[in-house]
Amino acid sequence: MRRFVAFLGALLVALAAWAHPYHASIMEAKLNPKTQQLEVALKVFTDDMETALSQGAARPVRLLETPAAQLTPLISNYLRRSIAVGTKPGEALPLNYLGMEREKDAHWIYFSVKLNKRTQGINLSHRLLMEQFSDQMNIVNLEANGKKLSALFRSGNDTQRISW
Repeated sequence: MRRFVAFLGALLVALAAWAHPYHASIMEAKLNPKTQQLEVALKVFTDDMETALSQGAARPVRLLETPAAQLTPLISNYLRRSIAVGTKPGEALPLNYLGMEREKDAHWIYFSVKLNKRTQGINLSHRLLMEQFSDQMNIVNLEANGKKLSALFRSGNDTQRISW
């Protein structure tokens, strides 16, 4: 019976890896000049996010099954540990988690960051899911002051200055 369970576990891991052979997130961010807020939509694979949120938990976290009252602080805390936005190096302005919605095998997570002053750029540290997946890529598309900018974050290059 143990061998069967071990085999079944290995099979499930292989199938999960086959489901999407790469690990990536896409962040769409837009600077709202009136409010000086960075408005962010972050797309992540559902199973990848569940893996991250389940780390250290008593039982696996399932985005579709966990009540919002329990899920909201888990996601908020994970975002704050994984993403830092500031106007100067080392600064981490507060992230305001707004919610999420499902899209097929992924979820869009929404949050905003109030910039503390008018600025021509941000320092972004984006380590989302990098502790779970060595091949994790975090793509950022940012629109500010009429400019569209993109950046790629990977292990070893998880903090960048994005100027506009």
